[in-house]
Amino acid sequence: MAGAEPDPRRSLLLQVFHAALGAVDGRRRVRAALAQDAGADPVAVLAVGKAAGAMALGAVDALGGRITRGLVVGPDDGSLAALTGHPVLRCLAGAHPLPDAASLAAGEALLAFAAATPPGSRVLLLVSGGASALAEAPVPGVTLAELRALTEQSFAEGWDIGRLNARRRGMSRIKGGRLVEQFRDCEMRGLLLSDVPGDDPEVAASGLLASPRCRVTVVARLADALEAALRAARAQGVDAALSPRRLDGPAEDAARRICHEVATIPQPLLVAGGETVVRLPARPGRGGRCQHFALAAARLIAGHPELLVLAAGTDGRDGSSPDAGAVVDGNSIARIEEAGLDAAAGLAGADSGTLLEAAGDLLYTGATGTNVGDLVLALRIPPGTAVGG
Repeated sequence: MAGAEPDPRRSLLLQVFHAALGAVDGRRRVRAALAQDAGADPVAVLAVGKAAGAMALGAVDALGGRITRGLVVGPDDGSLAALTGHPVLRCLAGAHPLPDAASLAAGEALLAFAAATPPGSRVLLLVSGGASALAEAPVPGVTLAELRALTEQSFAEGWDIGRLNARRRGMSRIKGGRLVEQFRDCEMRGLLLSDVPGDDPEVAASGLLASPRCRVTVVARLADALEAALRAARAQGVDAALSPRRLDGPAEDAARRICHEVATIPQPLLVAGGETVVRLPARPGRGGRCQHFALAAARLIAGHPELLVLAAGTDGRDGSSPDAGAVVDGNSIARIEEAGLDAAAGLAGADSGTLLEAAGDLLYTGATGTNVGDLVLALRIPPGTAVGG
């Protein structure tokens, strides 16, 4: 696609996607949630998850010097860089999606932080998806190899996040509310950036906030991103509809459903979100569930120049790829075939990223400061049609 004129329809999808990201930005939503927190009492802050850096920045914006000590555990993706040099916030990077020794060190640091917190302290816990792998403290007898094997099994068998997190809770000294219980006689408040169905603190981050002692507020969720996408499209003069069902199940089945919906609804734009699953082969290639979805959709819309599909993770990283997802159109498969690649083989080998790169369809955002699940935008507008306002 090098040298080609930008497609205004792609530009529209990207504008809508970034508007959705902005609506669930971790820094913005935490700052807003704490805006009414009047007083001068000191606060200890813990932030864990893919959006931990952004959420911690929101707490700094709102609380300033009231933060007397803190620990931030996030991914090694540059998202913690803005906190470098902060006088009281210590930053640690864990691993995702497979926990490693750094994840165990982060889990022990969380427990040590709780043990060192004086009774009667005010404690703010900032949690987003991804925390399950980024920080872990296994119960006695459970090894790192077993934790990694559990995650790998979930990939191979296509488990949903609820099933995986339920298994993780039983193997952990911090999940299932156990970390909260380590704080002695403290006032506990949790702010959650939810990426799970139902926004249930028992499920999100394997129940890191799931304790009656912790007052939990969900500060951003998938529904907020979906509503922002609808508003952004309509502001550009493009009518949009919300898919009636959350994305779930096998990615290829979900792609089939979404492509059928966008071809049959009266509105030109369909907005959907959730989290699909992909059963990984023994030696998967490059990509993730959003890219797998996008490649499957590309096969379904091949030869239909009026159709485009964006599928991307709101956290900016899709599976084993540094890309957030992809934007495909009716000619994507033709471009893949021109590169000598086969879409069916790419799907079978979980190597969607390689093929989408050849098509020029990958979407890179970098760390986004949020994580509320995956977004899909499916558009039905003929090429050459004026779009946007």
